[in-house]
Amino acid sequence: MSGARKGPVVEHADGDVTVSVQGRVALVTIDRPAKKNALTQAMYKRLADALLEADSDPDIGAVVITGVADAFTAGNDLADFMAGNSLDETHRFLEAISSVHVPLIAAVNGLAIGVGLTLLLHCDLVFVEPTADLSAPFVALGLVPEAASSLLLPRVVGERRASEIFLTGRHVSGSEAVEWGLANAAASPVLPVALEAAARVAGQPHDAARTSKALLRSGELTVRGRMAEEMAAFADALKGPEFAAVMAARKSR
Repeated sequence: MSGARKGPVVEHADGDVTVSVQGRVALVTIDRPAKKNALTQAMYKRLADALLEADSDPDIGAVVITGVADAFTAGNDLADFMAGNSLDETHRFLEAISSVHVPLIAAVNGLAIGVGLTLLLHCDLVFVEPTADLSAPFVALGLVPEAASSLLLPRVVGERRASEIFLTGRHVSGSEAVEWGLANAAASPVLPVALEAAARVAGQPHDAARTSKALLRSGELTVRGRMAEEMAAFADALKGPEFAAVMAARKSR
């Protein structure tokens, strides 16, 4: 990604994830509209690669993550998960998004389910459409929270609201996300606002911005430990009878 740039330049258009660069901002777009941008293991790999590449590029001062059409991401592609594929790429993406030094900005343009919500907890700034729809229906699927969200979501919204989101499957609108502290601001369209904020962040002194991010996230070791616990529980739940029963009930509808 390094080198002088003028205007938008598409760096990668690899399947369902596209990376473009304008100035010192990398825009990572989840582009699988037919499936509401649901994530497969191949997409997790591309997302992790994009974050790690941006993190290692001194010319990149911020990364914006967004989706196409009316979805940020509908979360994990359950068919991909049920195929018995390894969770290695999911784990690699979560490790990347929780550890990169480059500032991350999310532009939530619509539906944000499961990891679509929990990855926001690892972003430094979050902007949402007022009509965005955020939820984390892990328990309803017979699964458990991931991405250290069982630790981070209560820190952001409080224990009671986090319990409501996880245990009842409550949906949170974009406007509520701002009120609850999940997002910085709501705007429509949201992407230009996120890109403007990213440009401001990217314009700051490189090392000072990245060190400040690290200081703000100084609880990283606790986060990584919780993430490992969740990943183990999530993998067990995927093989368990409750998830199988939910999936069987869906198929019979």
